[in-house]
Amino acid sequence: MYTAKIITHRGQKRIAVSFERKSELIARFKKLDGAKWSNTLKTWHLPYTEVYIRKFNLISDRPISAEGKQQIERFVNWLRSKRYSESTVKTYTQAIWVFLRFFCTKTLEEIGNEDVIVFNNEYILKNRLSASYQNQMVNALKLFFQTVQNKKLDIEQIHRPKKPKMLPNVLSKEEVKAILEAHGNIKHRTMLSLIYACGLRRSELLNLKPSDVDSRRGILLIKQAKGKKDRIAPISEKTIEMLRAYYKACKPEKWLFEGQQKGEQYSEKSLENVLKQALKKAKVPKPVSLHWLRHSYATHLLEAGTDLRYIQELLGHNSSRTTEIYTHVSTKSLQNIKSPFDDL
Repeated sequence: MYTAKIITHRGQKRIAVSFERKSELIARFKKLDGAKWSNTLKTWHLPYTEVYIRKFNLISDRPISAEGKQQIERFVNWLRSKRYSESTVKTYTQAIWVFLRFFCTKTLEEIGNEDVIVFNNEYILKNRLSASYQNQMVNALKLFFQTVQNKKLDIEQIHRPKKPKMLPNVLSKEEVKAILEAHGNIKHRTMLSLIYACGLRRSELLNLKPSDVDSRRGILLIKQAKGKKDRIAPISEKTIEMLRAYYKACKPEKWLFEGQQKGEQYSEKSLENVLKQALKKAKVPKPVSLHWLRHSYATHLLEAGTDLRYIQELLGHNSSRTTEIYTHVSTKSLQNIKSPFDDL
């Protein structure tokens, strides 16, 4: 194992490489073109070249041309004008920065499909980055070159990873009940309960305002959720009574759930800690995330006989195929299947 960083030695950029001082490793390093030992710095170092920069994945230290910076700025402005969420703007911008640093010796006009494939093999796969990162990178590059460079990359030639078919994690009703009742703090209990009661995403819960609760109609208005869509979720009398008790106790002003300061939105990290503490108190050993409560909501609805089309609407899914995954974890039909083993 080694670590590498860019240094300035005797007025020149070099790449310092640190590794375990074993004779066989030193012998291999000496064979590298331009390898030297510095008595002053007490480190081995190499020339600052394209080959070694790629070899040691020193992408973050590479410069981006003035043209590249200008085009990224144009890209950010375009994304915002199209009302992309700030998280998407940040994700796509960071992806383009990494890509342009990797090809810092090329102009934007020179970059083509083959370069994207090289980047995939030499950076993403070599660094064992996730399939989701690879997909994000392809999406960002496709949009960047179409909108800013007016150049269409042939996405069909670019390798997208196969999506792993993973089942959603689902808790039993007994486990959910134990988690939701673990907290004595009414705010903490109400936040977790509302996620399960309405199948909310974490951001959807934190973005709720007191006015989004319509107790007369028995609905919760979820505004500008994923995909910039509004939707409504039914809330029962039990949920309404819980929210009323919480409102009287905490008197939120701007946000339905606020931090320690009035008008301050409750943070994602604090909400995760609320769940973590509940799991500990309820003695649930599973690595439960907030999204497990949403998965459990959908699965329990399906097991109770709710039509899949309604569940799709309640969750805010664009495609019914996304919702259909819950049919694979519902135990209602499976429990009626008799194993041939039982007849032996």
